[in-house]
Amino acid sequence: MAKALQDQEQFEKLITGHQTYASIEDSIDSVVLDQQRHKKVWYMAFLMAFGGVNALVLAVAYLVYMGIGIWGNNQPVGWAFDIINFVWWIGIGHAGTLISAILLLLRQQWRNSINRFAEAMTLFAVMCAGMYPLLHTGRPWVAYWLFPYPNWMGLWPQFRSPLVWDVFAVSTYITVSALFWFIGLIPDFATLRDKTKKMFVRKIWGLLAMGWRGSSRHWQRYETAYLILAGLSTPLVLSVHSIVSLDFAQSIVPGWNVTLFPPYFVAGAVFAGFAMVILLAVPTRKWYSLEHLITMKHFDWMAKIMLATGLIVCYGYFCEVYYAYYSGAKFELQLMHFRLHGPYAFLYYALWVCNCVCILPLWIPKVRKSIPALLAISGAVTIGMWLERFVIIPMSLTRDYMPSAWGNYYPTFWDFMMFGGTIGFFIFMMLLFVRFIPAINIFEMKDLLHKLLHNDNGHGHGKGKDHGHGPMAPQPAGGGE
Repeated sequence: MAKALQDQEQFEKLITGHQTYASIEDSIDSVVLDQQRHKKVWYMAFLMAFGGVNALVLAVAYLVYMGIGIWGNNQPVGWAFDIINFVWWIGIGHAGTLISAILLLLRQQWRNSINRFAEAMTLFAVMCAGMYPLLHTGRPWVAYWLFPYPNWMGLWPQFRSPLVWDVFAVSTYITVSALFWFIGLIPDFATLRDKTKKMFVRKIWGLLAMGWRGSSRHWQRYETAYLILAGLSTPLVLSVHSIVSLDFAQSIVPGWNVTLFPPYFVAGAVFAGFAMVILLAVPTRKWYSLEHLITMKHFDWMAKIMLATGLIVCYGYFCEVYYAYYSGAKFELQLMHFRLHGPYAFLYYALWVCNCVCILPLWIPKVRKSIPALLAISGAVTIGMWLERFVIIPMSLTRDYMPSAWGNYYPTFWDFMMFGGTIGFFIFMMLLFVRFIPAINIFEMKDLLHKLLHNDNGHGHGKGKDHGHGPMAPQPAGGGE
């Protein structure tokens, strides 16, 4: 009984204040329909992000003109910033699918406030990730040769190459994620179509709503399609980053050829993804006064997931040290010695501080409910996860089996420029998304309010109790039943 009451209290903290269907709908769709809600800070962020996009265009144009020799890649470090950033962006993209698909299948209502922009984050992060292996080929204009298609040249992909695995994993992931995102948007597009007054804009929303009228048949098919896509997306969360990790694990390079990588990479991806969700949710919530929909309870639970996955990642770091010394393999010992005492040792120690030490305050409930603390920890985790990829990739390659092949790696100006450009592109796309698409799922939030008003949280509580949330709107707009 006590647990049931506790569950009910947790459930009620997902929407705060005296809300109605209409107030929730206005809070979300007015961000798109009322352009006056965008403050100066949005325009300033947009200009900065646009500068990043221009830097990216310049970096890519110069790269295509000169070749990948402008990067710091060398012998023996054939993979460097490009693959570091590819894995980092893919990891960030995982939280969106996790929040949307897995939490949907588990019937977790708290996902409703954050799943929409987490899904958008997934799409834009995977776009950034996809640029790197594409450009790493050196001839991106013939990248379609990586697909197995009938052609008169008799070309066929080399399926033993990890590059081909990435092509199938990433293209499948982004296709399913985009479909999942779009299907979830259809009822909200219909809401915008019904509320907008400009004819041209209404036609655009109407086109995107695909004839949605909110009939029982529409809702039935919507639920079916959404659940099928959630079922398809869930194994993708595990498979995509497992495949990315197997790119390394199938080699014989010291530090890479371990079976620990798939679970270690997946946990790290969720870890980095939730850190990025917090970094994006805080300003969005503040700029558009959405504190009643993205509550401290959401941050509390996201922080708990970060703590759990962060501890798994730290366990992976301990395992790496343990099997290096326990195995007695001289090449593994030499690599660990290089990490601890080599020229990049400060990055290795920074990795431990960012990913293992900085998350420990999350054990304290007050820290999990402090926005400045969460921003600081999420920022540290985001940096730490990038450092993790640096430690794994270039640091392992610089110390191979033969001392004659050893060499250090130093990134160039163009490495940093392209990385900064992808960050600018990511922020640019997120800002456009917030401005032109409902950042929070309107109809799911109204469904959540309905459950709150009727004490229906899936735990079998009573019905009909009014919690003083004010009068209910007669029907959810955008086709409620």
